[in-house]
Amino acid sequence: MERDEALQLAVAFLADSQRDDEPPLAIDAERVRVSKGLLIVPYNSVQYLVSREPIEQLLDCWPILVDLARGEVRFGTLDERHLWRNPSA
Repeated sequence: MERDEALQLAVAFLADSQRDDEPPLAIDAERVRVSKGLLIVPYNSVQYLVSREPIEQLLDCWPILVDLARGEVRFGTLDERHLWRNPSA
């Protein structure tokens, strides 16, 4: 699967999982990357992504992971944190 196609899946996944009580969310396009066959797609509130002010950042935004071989999309888990904290590991 191509990166652009995988990113489109992540955008749709985020839109489908957005709750009514959450502020508007968006993909952090500057920080999207590939690691170990996964497209790692961080996201946060639109307000934070515009300002990059730490006070605006939502803290419980686990990245969206897209398996580039199978096209499976899901949120990352605590056990997978090493994938986006240390992508070369």
